[in-house]
Amino acid sequence: MAGLIGVALMLGSYAAAQVRLLDPIKPTSLLMNLIGASLVMTSLWQKFNLAAFVMEATWAAVALFGLLRIVLTRRRGR
Repeated sequence: MAGLIGVALMLGSYAAAQVRLLDPIKPTSLLMNLIGASLVMTSLWQKFNLAAFVMEATWAAVALFGLLRIVLTRRRGR
């Protein structure tokens, strides 16, 4: 179930970005991708798939990088 929720979050974020409901470099979209990828990785604990894990880990890392960039940019602006 966690994996399906994760996929729904990631696809929802992507679809919303495509129709310009979400900005793909804003925190909401990045959080949806980070949480979604983390949930998919969690679901892989029961039946591991290396290719899927690498893809989700990379997806989560990119989203985390984007979130950290936002936080650091805001701190510098203060």
